[in-house]
Amino acid sequence: MGNKINPIGFRLETVKNSPQWQSSWYADKKKYPILLLEDKKIRDFIQKKLGSAGIVTIRIERSVKKLKLILVVSRPGLVIGRGGKELEALKKDIIKIIPKTPGKQNIDIQVEEFKYVDLSAKLIAEKIAFQLTKRMPYRRVVLSSIEKTMAAGAKGIKIILGGRINGAEISRREKFSQGKVPLSTIRSKIDYAECPSLTRSGYIGVKVYLCLS
Repeated sequence: MGNKINPIGFRLETVKNSPQWQSSWYADKKKYPILLLEDKKIRDFIQKKLGSAGIVTIRIERSVKKLKLILVVSRPGLVIGRGGKELEALKKDIIKIIPKTPGKQNIDIQVEEFKYVDLSAKLIAEKIAFQLTKRMPYRRVVLSSIEKTMAAGAKGIKIILGGRINGAEISRREKFSQGKVPLSTIRSKIDYAECPSLTRSGYIGVKVYLCLS
């Protein structure tokens, strides 16, 4: 079961230390697909524009007259800018994406700093994917990430690479792990992320399973 479904969705709201919901709002049957697509557009736009800021999580909360975005990033200075100029520009860009319906123009964006860069599966996966794109040795890249993560206090980590690794003619999968990563129980806090790396030989998929407690 651990390898067949998303580890975060499997444990969502089952234990006290489980990850928070990335979207928090209620809608009827007619508005639900519209708001869901709207959330997807907002996330894709922010990830594309602020990818260099090290985005960990984008949480969206909706009320009747307000749209609240909570951005958890490793480099908050890049998001806020001098005097909050970048933040205001981001609000204007998001208003252009969403439909001009009553209550949607009131957007509140909060930026939270994520200090533990080596304890985020998303940041680890993106870093590995970027280094593979730069044609760095994959074993050195993966083992270095594992070493830093375990030194930061993680209970365990598992990294899976899939594709034409190191430019091989036949695609394959390689697994690297250290510590304990129990995927068949919901009591452990597991962080998961996947990220593609576009190399000269094709895409290499990167999956990171991180056990935090």
